[in-house]
Amino acid sequence: MHRRSFLTSTAAASALGATTTALAASPALARPDDGPTAAGGRDRGRRVSTGLDVLVASRFATLRGQRVGVLSNPTGVDARYRHLVDLMYTSGEVRLVAAFGPEHGFRGSAQAGGSEGTGIDARTGITVYDAYGASQAKWAEMITRSKIDTLVFDIQDVGARFYTYIWTMYDSMVAAARTGRRYVVLDRPNPIGGRAYGPMMTPPFTSGVGKKEIVQQHGMTVGELARFFNGEFLPAEAGRPVDLTVIPCRHWRRDQFAATTGVPWVLPSPNMPTPDTALVYPGTGMFEGVASMTEGRGTTRPFELIGGLATDFDYHWVDRLSARDLPGVEFREAYFTPTSAGQKPDLLNKLCAGVEVKVVDPARFDPIRTAVAMLVEARKYPAFAWRTDSWDAARPYWIDKLTGSTRLRTMIDAGADVDDVVGAWSAELAEFNRRRRRYLLY
Repeated sequence: MHRRSFLTSTAAASALGATTTALAASPALARPDDGPTAAGGRDRGRRVSTGLDVLVASRFATLRGQRVGVLSNPTGVDARYRHLVDLMYTSGEVRLVAAFGPEHGFRGSAQAGGSEGTGIDARTGITVYDAYGASQAKWAEMITRSKIDTLVFDIQDVGARFYTYIWTMYDSMVAAARTGRRYVVLDRPNPIGGRAYGPMMTPPFTSGVGKKEIVQQHGMTVGELARFFNGEFLPAEAGRPVDLTVIPCRHWRRDQFAATTGVPWVLPSPNMPTPDTALVYPGTGMFEGVASMTEGRGTTRPFELIGGLATDFDYHWVDRLSARDLPGVEFREAYFTPTSAGQKPDLLNKLCAGVEVKVVDPARFDPIRTAVAMLVEARKYPAFAWRTDSWDAARPYWIDKLTGSTRLRTMIDAGADVDDVVGAWSAELAEFNRRRRRYLLY
């Protein structure tokens, strides 16, 4: 990307007489939806610098003179695995006053659906606020109580709408806008590249795993998502955009995956151990919506190992999937015993039969199309059953919350094949690509 500064800031825009929304909409900031930029050709083979790396190199210039709070988790590290908060604390350049911990906690000691609570960080002595599941009102209360001027976000996302850190970012952005605080995003590469896939979230099915209208694999970095949220949603929900600064990565290309960036991988949650997991997750994460099947939690390959009880599922599933010759992926017959079942206790410590999803060409692999094929074939087994939640009588099917509507479930139940299911969202995906274009940085 051609730019004179490593900052994209609404404050800078104001100095030029522009509004936040005008900055987000500027044609000069538009980038292609897919593929490398012109500058990206020169960057090929160079290690990517994250927004944190760029911030540290500037000696935290954009944060000086402010009371700073940090929203992060163990992924917020530089190229030498040093955490953002620890770097700020020892730098002498930043007035660090608070940290905020999302799901799994600020230091990462909690499992899925858990947090570390509010307390004092042993290493730095600052107060860490428990932000897991916090509403926008709770966020506003924490921001006010902490007396910060600026909230800094640095968490590695994995590119899927139902991976909840992006919604923690969204709610904290709304709260920062309402309380008049500045918001800074330290950008990180999207580990699964910059292409978008999948169905759109629809308002009747919004929840903690999808709060606003974006597609299932959004194909954006967290910095780009913050710009999208700020331009598309905050004016209506918060009454105004937040004062947003994004510190972009250097040398990242939209056709680039985690393995080629040189950016350290720290597992962002207990069941996201490797970049391989992230590649399949926007698709196989949908198996959280199938009651009779496990997504491999409690194995060494969560979301890559998918199956059901060995008494109910068999090798015919892998044979039928392999016969489809899906691009960029192979399937291995697999037997495994999940030692963590999430919301499916009947599968805990039981022998399961299924497949291991092996991505052989990430550039050709479509994780959502692949998972739709897996669902279509799995639906043929008598034991197949969608997960239902008794606490939500109006919207009982979890798969509907994951995919954004009833459409995928009802089409598969009616016998639709893969092309029909995937084709049903082509128009909304094209519209999302058009809308997001102005907010892209790379």
